[in-house]
Amino acid sequence: MHITVAGKQVETGEALQTHVREGLAAIARKYFDHALEANVTFRRDATKGKQGAFFTCDINLKAGRNLFMRGEGEGPDAHRAFEVAADHVAKRLRRYRRRVNEHARSLAEVRQSEAETATQYVLQPEEEAEGAAEAAPQAAQDGNGIDHGVIVAEQVTEIARLSVSEAVMRLDLTQQTVLMFRNTRSGALNVVYRRQDGCVGWIDAPT
Repeated sequence: MHITVAGKQVETGEALQTHVREGLAAIARKYFDHALEANVTFRRDATKGKQGAFFTCDINLKAGRNLFMRGEGEGPDAHRAFEVAADHVAKRLRRYRRRVNEHARSLAEVRQSEAETATQYVLQPEEEAEGAAEAAPQAAQDGNGIDHGVIVAEQVTEIARLSVSEAVMRLDLTQQTVLMFRNTRSGALNVVYRRQDGCVGWIDAPT
């Protein structure tokens, strides 16, 4: 995990940076072992004086695609401020993992007889498919005589029954670019997909 430590009017020496890296690495291993990066920023808050906390710490953790966690902490020194912020991040990761586990259990409880499947195909790019079609024109048509790109792979894929929020969660967890599912509310086939701007698109087909 890549960790950046910065300070505003705060010295971030080797001891503090080591404390931060070890603390975040432990959290990542416990709750989300493929965390990607974290930015930790320390500030001195002179307005609180000697009577209260005068160091603050902000942690911005990227734990996966489109999954960001933020924690804030205050303390009489930078080490303590980090510990408070790290505890906030750990609690949020723990809640997230609990949601993921509950979702996985709910999927496991679906009876096999209710499972719905479809065939997923991988097609060659158009330029490559043209050459392949000339060599073997029958490969460029399906059983109904409809033209399409040359099929280079196919596999059976599950169409899960999910809510939209569950589908978005699965899209993030599996890091897929597109996911088809049966909407548990409407019963219609839906699609969620990753847009180029980083947002998630949702296609709701009519029933």
